[in-house]
Amino acid sequence: MKFIHIADTHLGLAAFNKLDATGMNLRERLIYENFLAGIERIIQERPDAVVHAGDLFHTVKPKTRAYTTVLAALDLLQDAGVPLIVIAGNHSMAKTRYTESPFAVLEYHGAEVHAAYRYRYEAVEVGDATFHLIPNMLEAADYRREFDGIERRSGTANVLVTHGLASMLKEHRLHTVAEHEIDAAMISDEFDYIALGHYHGQVQIAGNAWYSGSIEHCTYGERKDRKGALVVDTATGRVEHLDLKKTPMLDLGTIACADLSAEEIADAVAGLVEGVREEQAMCELTLDGMRRESQRHLGRRALAGCAGRLLDLRLRVVAQEEERRRFAGDDLIGVDYVGEFGRFVQGKNLPKEAEEYVLKAGGEALRRAILVHAEGDDAPA
Repeated sequence: MKFIHIADTHLGLAAFNKLDATGMNLRERLIYENFLAGIERIIQERPDAVVHAGDLFHTVKPKTRAYTTVLAALDLLQDAGVPLIVIAGNHSMAKTRYTESPFAVLEYHGAEVHAAYRYRYEAVEVGDATFHLIPNMLEAADYRREFDGIERRSGTANVLVTHGLASMLKEHRLHTVAEHEIDAAMISDEFDYIALGHYHGQVQIAGNAWYSGSIEHCTYGERKDRKGALVVDTATGRVEHLDLKKTPMLDLGTIACADLSAEEIADAVAGLVEGVREEQAMCELTLDGMRRESQRHLGRRALAGCAGRLLDLRLRVVAQEEERRRFAGDDLIGVDYVGEFGRFVQGKNLPKEAEEYVLKAGGEALRRAILVHAEGDDAPA
């Protein structure tokens, strides 16, 4: 069995408030286009199946264009005779048993689609492999319960597909809605391969277990992550990286600002931006040792012209008077709000009991706010 492992495509993700000629968010449109280009590239590999390990959609209520993009991808896969095996991830899993899943729509397409999204383990045989599917669950304990019910089948390759954060990567917690940790016992060598989703960097966490990573950079914190797909051959155990089209994300370096005026800083930024050759790139630039006076006079208006040719320009400002970095720009997608709140509270030197109460109550309030923002009407009242 040769299959392609992908995950975390987050169709519907929008950012940067930059629109194309039709009024669509440009970042969102590029993600759709690159996803379809990725499916075309995957088909060129002539796989026996495509395995998507969760977060196909960015929300549980996908936008119309997100749906039509997936349906177009299914057209391509159907024409090529390639089945799709997909599980629900935390972003696109309904958080109550009474909300219809977006994956139900895919069952009406004529392509061969095997989708696990009903809060339970499901197994499907494709070719000479059995895929054991555990979608994102309502509670962390549900993973292990479903896992313990798996019966590995003889005469076929056994592939586990699930979505969550492996315990060995818990320091990379994303602090997103319904993020659950995968029990280390589930990373078992009794499987020929374990296809994981949720962590956005492509990484091997055991001899047979891989995160394919996301196809696109979803936040600037992922700039150094390897992106793409994995080509898996269960007969040989071979796993190879497959490059897929993505929007470039670049580090433009650092400008030492301590002795520069606002005008000189703006000129330096313009010079670095002018050197970018990639189309519609997302770029991060560090302004180190910037004086507050320069910050006030620089402003985003002064940089608007030079940044216009980019998809986004994120300024990482390290002010001269403080050690902690501050960010300028519109990209707040990757901010750890709960962590930032915790650091703020701990810096107030409150009495221990008061600090513990504020951290717990404030953290719960923030997590609830994040859930409401992510799910809209699906969030509990």
